Amino acid sequence: MKQDIDFSTHVPMNFRRRGGKSVMVMPDGSRAVQRREVTIDNSMIKVIARGFRWQRMLEDGDYTTLGDLAKAENLNPTYISRLVRLALLAPDIVEAIMVGLQPAHLTMKDLMGPFPAEWAKQRARFYPGSGAL
Repeated sequence: MKQDIDFSTHVPMNFRRRGGKSVMVMPDGSRAVQRREVTIDNSMIKVIARGFRWQRMLEDGDYTTLGDLAKAENLNPTYISRLVRLALLAPDIVEAIMVGLQPAHLTMKDLMGPFPAEWAKQRARFYPGSGAL
């Protein structure tokens, strides 16, 4: 008598969208398939650029409050405050995102949520396990 045997294998991973493409992300945050080309995430670059631009506008005195800036840009003040915070990102993290070398697990949700102002703590949070780029 013939028996049917079912085998299954569990491989822990997630799928994330990066630059319009799906990427497999392993539990440690690394990419499951290493690709030679960089993965530039234009959405991340856009929000970082906006954050730096709005921070400069506030520092230059073009607008005195986030509310004034939000009204001028026709956006929600909460959204403005989240993006202005991006001007506090460590320069090496910003550079990694600009050239597409950010870790696969780093998402827009991570950038838009609260994060520590200290650069060393940012590196530890966004690059767990390594503590640095």
